[in-house]
Amino acid sequence: MHDAGLLESLAWVLMPDHLHWLFQLEEKADLPGVMKLFKARSARRANQFLGRRGTVWQRACHDHALRKEEDAREIARYIVANPLRAGLVKRIGDYPLWDAAWL
Repeated sequence: MHDAGLLESLAWVLMPDHLHWLFQLEEKADLPGVMKLFKARSARRANQFLGRRGTVWQRACHDHALRKEEDAREIARYIVANPLRAGLVKRIGDYPLWDAAWL
């Protein structure tokens, strides 16, 4: 989706049962279209990898637009710390499924 010029990914973490993702939409993109494309592509790949068929993602998603006073880096830190808060790891670096633009 980056290569297609739809968004700039700022931070993400893939949890065992959901995804947290901070991104900035590019001018030609719209949120419903981006989410539909992401869910379709990732579900297809996951099902191929797992050798199965069927639903991967829930139908709905929860979104939150950042306000001017919100700090994107602070939100990114919160996102990538989710595995810590969930008790999956003792250090963020021990969890492999995350990334942030400010590394």
